[in-house]
Amino acid sequence: MTDRIRFILNGEDVVLGDVGPTETLLDFLRLRRRLVGTKEGCAEGDCGACTVLVGRLVDGKLAYETVNACIRFLGSLNATHIVTVEHLAAKDGSLHPVQQAMVDCHGSQCGFCTPGFVMSLYGLWLTSERPSRAKIERALQGNLCRCTGYEPIVKAAEQVGAIRPSALFDPLERERGEISAKLFAMQGGDTIVISKGEQRLIIPGTVAALADVLAEEPNATVVAGATDVGLWVTKQMRELNPVVFINHLSELQRITVTEDGITIGAGVSYAAAFDVLRQEIPALGRLITRIGGQQVRNMGTIGGNIANGSPIGDMPPALIALGAGLTLRSVEGPRTLPLQDYFIAYGKQDRREGEFVESIFVPRPEDGQHFQVYKISKRRDEDISALCGAFLLGLDQDNRVETIHIAFGGMAATPKRAREVEAALYGKPWTEATVTEVRDAFDRDFTPLTDWRATAEYRSLTAKNLLTRFFLETSGNPQELKRFALEEA
Repeated sequence: MTDRIRFILNGEDVVLGDVGPTETLLDFLRLRRRLVGTKEGCAEGDCGACTVLVGRLVDGKLAYETVNACIRFLGSLNATHIVTVEHLAAKDGSLHPVQQAMVDCHGSQCGFCTPGFVMSLYGLWLTSERPSRAKIERALQGNLCRCTGYEPIVKAAEQVGAIRPSALFDPLERERGEISAKLFAMQGGDTIVISKGEQRLIIPGTVAALADVLAEEPNATVVAGATDVGLWVTKQMRELNPVVFINHLSELQRITVTEDGITIGAGVSYAAAFDVLRQEIPALGRLITRIGGQQVRNMGTIGGNIANGSPIGDMPPALIALGAGLTLRSVEGPRTLPLQDYFIAYGKQDRREGEFVESIFVPRPEDGQHFQVYKISKRRDEDISALCGAFLLGLDQDNRVETIHIAFGGMAATPKRAREVEAALYGKPWTEATVTEVRDAFDRDFTPLTDWRATAEYRSLTAKNLLTRFFLETSGNPQELKRFALEEA
C-alpha cells in the first residue's frame, strides 16, 4: 500500500500526497501550476473550454483521449500523462500545426474557447488521417463557441488532417517511447490510500482489492468516469468521503463478443465500446454518438450509467429492451440478475452492501428481429434526454407480434418496460391499425412528470408517436415515414 499518486504533466514527473478526493484536474492546473490556458467555462463537462489530453497505456500501447478537466478528479490520474495546450508549441515559440491551422483559417475570435478546441482537434489529429467532416463534427460535439459559427474551426481540422504526426514538430511523437516507459514503471498492483485531513481517496490495485475496500467502506462513492459524480461536486458542492477510483482497473475494461452476445466490463467507456457496439448492434452505436461530447464519451462508462440508477440515463432503456443481464460482485462473489430488475425505485437499486457493478451482458437481437432506440432532447448533441425509448420486435410468419420489448427512460422514476403496451401488442398483426389501437395503453404504463426538459403531456404523446415511428420504420414504407416526420415537425 502506498500514499502517493504519480503522473506526468506535460514534460514533468509529478508525485502528490496531498490530494483531496474531489480535487479536480482543472483546479490543480490553474491554481497549483498556473497553467491557465485550460479554462473554466461551465464546470460540468459541457462547453469543452477545459479540454486536455490524458494518455495511458492500453494493452501496452500509449493512447491519448480528450477529457474535461473540470470534472476529472486528480485521484483518477495515477500512471497517466496529462497534456495541456501549453505543451504544443515549440520552445522557440513556433506553433504546432494544429494551432497554426486555427490561425490560418481564422478559427478564433474572442479566444476563450480556443485552447479547448485546439486540444480536441489535436486529439483527433493524433488518431485520424484526413478525417471526414462527420468525424470532425463528432470530435467537436463537446466544444461550444459563441463567435465563429464553427465553420472556420472545421476548415482548420480539414487543413491539418493531411499533415501526419512527426517527431520534427510534435512533442508527443518525440516523447512517446520515454513516456511509455515511465507510465509502465508507475503501474502496479498496490492499493493507494491518501488522507488529507479527514478526507480519503482510495485507488485499489485490483478488482479483488476493490471488493475488499467496499466490504470495509460500503458507503464509499465509487468513481469511474466522474461525468455524473463530478457535477455533484462542482454544482451541488457535495462532500464525498471516501472516494474509490476504479478507472484504471483493466479487469473491468474488457469487451468479449460471442455468438450469444456481448459482455461489457463495468469500466468500459462509451468511446471504447463504440466500435464493437456499432458493428454488432448498430442502433447502440448510433445512440452512443448522442451521449455527451467526445470528452464525456471518453470518460463516462456504461457500467457507471447503470450503477447511478438515473431515470434519464440513455443506455438502460436500450439494454433493458435487449434483455441485458447484470453481474454484481462483492467479497462473497458474483451475483447476476436481469438488468430490468436492478432498478427498484427512484434512487434505489438492487445493489447490496459492498457490491459493485462488474459487467453487463447484452444479447444480440435474433435474425429477423428489429431493434431501434430513439433519444428525444432539446439539442441533438450533448444534451440530456427528455425521454429515451427502445423497441425490440420479432414477427412470426403471419406478421403477428411474437416478441415485443418496449422500454423507456424519462417516463417514470426508473427506466422500465411498457408492460401494458407489450401485452396489448402480443399476438396481434403488426399493422397500423394495431399500433393505433394500443397507443392508449401507454397511459396505464407511465405517469410522467413535468419538468424543465418537457411537460408530462409532451412525454406521453411522444412515447406514443415513437411507437408509430417504429412501426413505420419496420413496415417497409419509407414514404409514410417521411410523411410522419413532416407532420411531427
